[in-house]
Amino acid sequence: MESERMISTSDHQTACCTKASEKMSSATCCIKGSEKASETKLEEETREKLVVMTSGEEEAGESCKLEEPERGVVIGKEDHQVEKVDRRVHHEGPVVVVVPEMEEPEKRNTYAFRCVVLSSLIALLMGYDTGVMSGAMIFIKEDLKISEVQVEVLAGILNFCAFAGSPVAGRISDWMGRRKTISLASVIFFVGSVLMGFAPNYPMLLAGRCVAGVGVGFALTIAPVYSAEISSPSSRGRFTSLNEIYISVGILLGYVANYIFAGLPLKYGWRTMLGIGAFPSFALALAVISMPESPRWLVMQGRPGEAGAVLLKVSNSEREAARRLRDIKLAAGINDEVEDEGHEEGAKRAGTKKGGGEGVWKEIFVRPRRSVRRILVAAVGIHFLQHAVGIEAVVLYSPRIFKAAGVKGKNMLLLGTVVVGLLKTAFVVVATLLVDKVGRRRLFLISATGALASLLALGSGLTVAQQHQSSNNPPAWALKLSIASVFTYISFFSFGLGPVTWVYTSEIWPLRLRAQGASIGVAVNRIMNATLATSFISLYQAITIGGAFFLFAAITLLAWLFFFFYLPETKGKNLEEMEELFDSNRGKNYSKNHYSSKNPKAAAEPAELCAAVP
Repeated sequence: MESERMISTSDHQTACCTKASEKMSSATCCIKGSEKASETKLEEETREKLVVMTSGEEEAGESCKLEEPERGVVIGKEDHQVEKVDRRVHHEGPVVVVVPEMEEPEKRNTYAFRCVVLSSLIALLMGYDTGVMSGAMIFIKEDLKISEVQVEVLAGILNFCAFAGSPVAGRISDWMGRRKTISLASVIFFVGSVLMGFAPNYPMLLAGRCVAGVGVGFALTIAPVYSAEISSPSSRGRFTSLNEIYISVGILLGYVANYIFAGLPLKYGWRTMLGIGAFPSFALALAVISMPESPRWLVMQGRPGEAGAVLLKVSNSEREAARRLRDIKLAAGINDEVEDEGHEEGAKRAGTKKGGGEGVWKEIFVRPRRSVRRILVAAVGIHFLQHAVGIEAVVLYSPRIFKAAGVKGKNMLLLGTVVVGLLKTAFVVVATLLVDKVGRRRLFLISATGALASLLALGSGLTVAQQHQSSNNPPAWALKLSIASVFTYISFFSFGLGPVTWVYTSEIWPLRLRAQGASIGVAVNRIMNATLATSFISLYQAITIGGAFFLFAAITLLAWLFFFFYLPETKGKNLEEMEELFDSNRGKNYSKNHYSSKNPKAAAEPAELCAAVP
């Protein structure tokens, strides 16, 4: 033994380190209790591994344990039998913990960011289609002389068709790739915009809206999946949130288009609002071809060599690229030493049958593993609740809400929707900056709490305003409360429930199930969106507009309870770790249950001691 050194492991522990055999080129250490930890750094061993052995039978009979080691810790019985984890470890019992050699600070990769920005532009088209219809419906009803029921159908048809398109998108993306599927979605948006812009009557307008809806289903399924698969764990939350930012920007642009083109002659105004979306759709369809393909999809096709080349471009360092490729190969069941193999053979190894994704639905619904079943409940639950709390009613029918509160004049109503769009965009940006620091679960809880309070206030303000509707002079405080509540509701929703839904549900599915699994959540999301869009007028006519928002408040309370008791934190986890994270009794207590010294399996199999702590 030689070269003894002290290193700091926590505020109350130190490690006595001595160099082990030259063969291992590492140091064997035992963690010992101490009131003060040494700050001495390992200088000579900077390029060596640090091995920490704990047995519970060390000096003075003290148990050795390692709390909160450096990120990138690996566990194994021997130096050559290790499994990388990216989480905290707390275990008392026989185990070898290996901390990889120290690295130079990584440089942030801007190429990955540019790819995610470009792929997320498809969400801007979807947001524009949603936002522009909010104001266009006022002019469409007047021009085409349609009924309230036809207005509801026009509002909801987009999402019913998106519901049909999302499962198809998942299957197509497994077959032809994420990149080409995004390009196809842009073409579909282009066709839908042209049909709506030149629609001479209601049936043609409805057909164009439905075609655009299929594009929405494609966009919401594939854009978040591509962003998640190409991003590093440290930036995945921010990058995937760009999808929701672009949806919000698109909605805002739709509101602005309403305001700008409202002055055109009636028969041209709404057609210009809807048809102008064809131009960016066509441009995006061509631009997306320049993006790299998802490295995870390439591995699933048996092309790890190409995947490695992509990872070198989108990762923060060569070391990270190699680590990510190794993890993806492991998740796909491909030998780490294999550089490339035929597409059919590689897909066979990954269990995808030529990459088409056959058998995925059976694995999700017929014979799901425990973890997959929990992931399915989480994904469906989050997407269901995202719209059940009433966001579609506020975004799509905000002019009617402002009118019910006492706001008068078309221009004032449309201007109010522009403010809604601005707030939505601003707070989605705030959430994007915080999601990788604060965490997904905490943002969900904060968002639901604020939305609940806002909905209760909005319901109260609208109830009072409606009681004074006959006098056409509602109290000023009720008007102000209603408007302020709409703005705070949009802000809190956009702070968590809006963007984090797409981040969370795009990252929790296992690699083999990811695209088609994500499409399930999108299908639920769109059917809920369509249900709210087509039923809100009937709902508030049945139970009053204030009563409708009290109902949404009750659902928001249920959403808060679901987020608190069911969802584990996924911040900082690799995509390949998600299935393990959900394979527990309760995600938030996974670490405590799995690492207990009373867990015989944990003590017997060190390589399975991976855990997540929220």
